Amino acid sequence: MPKHKVFISYHHKNDFSYKDSLTNYFGNNFVNYSVDTGDIHDNKTDEQIRQIIRDEYIRNASVTIVLIGRDTWGRKHVDWEISSSLRETQYNKRNGVLGIILPSNNNHGGEKLRDASSIPTRLYKNFKNGFVKIYDWSNNMNLEAMIHDAFESRYDLNPDNSDPLRRRNSN
Repeated sequence: MPKHKVFISYHHKNDFSYKDSLTNYFGNNFVNYSVDTGDIHDNKTDEQIRQIIRDEYIRNASVTIVLIGRDTWGRKHVDWEISSSLRETQYNKRNGVLGIILPSNNNHGGEKLRDASSIPTRLYKNFKNGFVKIYDWSNNMNLEAMIHDAFESRYDLNPDNSDPLRRRNSN
């Protein structure tokens, strides 16, 4: 299976250890373009941050993985990263997108696994329309196949990117 360039979207404060585990464990299977804490200075405006994310990080990726922890649903920059991943622009082709529900999320492994209240709204809408697949975090994930499937299906359906961008964090 070919390697894919992957952007990882996650809640930096709460879910960094999962992002680290993902890149350490599966690092040979993909090229990681995550934005790490401190990569973009806080003195930038929202528009500058969004432009940097889109043009310097997501631009080089073909698949976006959204790590869905307990508070990810309300994070402004996660919403912006999902939105940028779904857009086709001059510099940025549409990415395949997949979500991974982390054990810190109350719906991990349960019957309410795909409950909208625990998933970023833009991601949930695209799960419901079939553009995004959502998986549970586990030690035996076939991440390579999940990434390749998201890459292969990125043009099968049109994503829903109609919601306005989140203006502030909700949690």
